[in-house]
Amino acid sequence: MFKFIENYFGFKSHETNLKQEMIAGTTTFLTMAYIIFVNPDILSATGMDKGALITVTILASFLGTMLAGVWGNVPFAMAPGMGLNAFFAFSLVIGKQVTWQTALGVVFLSGVFFLLLTLTGVRKWVVFAIPKEIRLATAAGIGLFITFIGFKGMGLIVSNPATLVGIGEMSTPVFLGLTGLAIIAVLEVLKIKGSILIGIITVTVVGMITGDASIPEKFISAPPSPAPILFQLDIIGALKWSLWGAIFSFIFVDLFDSLGTILACSYEAKLVKEDGSIDKIDQVLEADAVATIAGALLGTSTTTTYVESGAGIAEGGRTGFTSVVTALLFLLALLFTPFIAIVPAFATAPALVVVGVFMFKNVGIIDFSKFETGVPAFLTMILMPLTYSISMGLAVGFVSYCILGAFSGNFKKIHPLMWVIGVFSLIDIILNTI
Repeated sequence: MFKFIENYFGFKSHETNLKQEMIAGTTTFLTMAYIIFVNPDILSATGMDKGALITVTILASFLGTMLAGVWGNVPFAMAPGMGLNAFFAFSLVIGKQVTWQTALGVVFLSGVFFLLLTLTGVRKWVVFAIPKEIRLATAAGIGLFITFIGFKGMGLIVSNPATLVGIGEMSTPVFLGLTGLAIIAVLEVLKIKGSILIGIITVTVVGMITGDASIPEKFISAPPSPAPILFQLDIIGALKWSLWGAIFSFIFVDLFDSLGTILACSYEAKLVKEDGSIDKIDQVLEADAVATIAGALLGTSTTTTYVESGAGIAEGGRTGFTSVVTALLFLLALLFTPFIAIVPAFATAPALVVVGVFMFKNVGIIDFSKFETGVPAFLTMILMPLTYSISMGLAVGFVSYCILGAFSGNFKKIHPLMWVIGVFSLIDIILNTI
């Protein structure tokens, strides 16, 4: 059995071994296991059954990560994406008053189109068409968006009729949430693996002591049934013209989120060839798309490649067996759903803030002195949290980029596909504001 694993994943050619791969896979799991707590908490705001969401989140993470490992033979892990889950819950369902069943239909369609873009090679055109500044601003804007949701979740930011938002009262949940944020930040500074997971568990346990979190009757049991959300997607309802902007937003964010993660992790894993091409990149993107389609059928938002894969790669993960180990640990987590189910919002909220910091960190690369790119980038970032919509931030960013690019004398430098995207975005803005 061990010989088959070594030969299938090519341990010798990748200069690794079984022990090294197992350590790497465990490390990756610890750094991204927080999604098991956070994703159900975010999506349950739509009215979806939280118990079912816990089971489905784990199954989607298991499936996507296993696909990356066995199909792509790369040490990359997948799970429902941060930011994309917030877009699903707060922009689509709560913001646009779309049913969660229809929103799952939107995710399904985005996965199908993402797969077609990858299989036909159109993906490369999209990559070249979108300017770097908009791509960087998208990640930063999503970071601001989920940070805002995080502070709102812990009760630090509340609504205010005079100023729209304000500071909430220093209640015990708020104090515990801020304590969790401090714990995670300190652990990150000390470079301790699994900092977010440690922070969530610590705050939850303290919350049990203070009476602000429930104590589970048992810690190990069979997982909740996924039946309340399984195969409940409404694909026909998602075909409305008003939702095509959302479908494109899911495709765009997933594409560049995955590409950015793959590029960053591939260099560390020594998967980049001498000519600069990345081995198995198409298989990884195909696995990403298939996992998104399967996730929508199961009942969760878009599945994407996780940058936390870099933690396992740093520990020596070089092949898909690293991902297989991570996937199996996700499956094992199904037994601990009673504890996961009682984790309160103020314990998961700090994770959103920290992930927001991670997503915002590359904003310094954007040159804001060039208004033709700086203004669209700024509008993309700032309008995501202010309009509570990732798609609106993207649409305004695309339209403003085309307009300012035309007046700056760079008309010919704008990719033809970007003009198509710009027109499509303008229509989406009009439909959503009239």
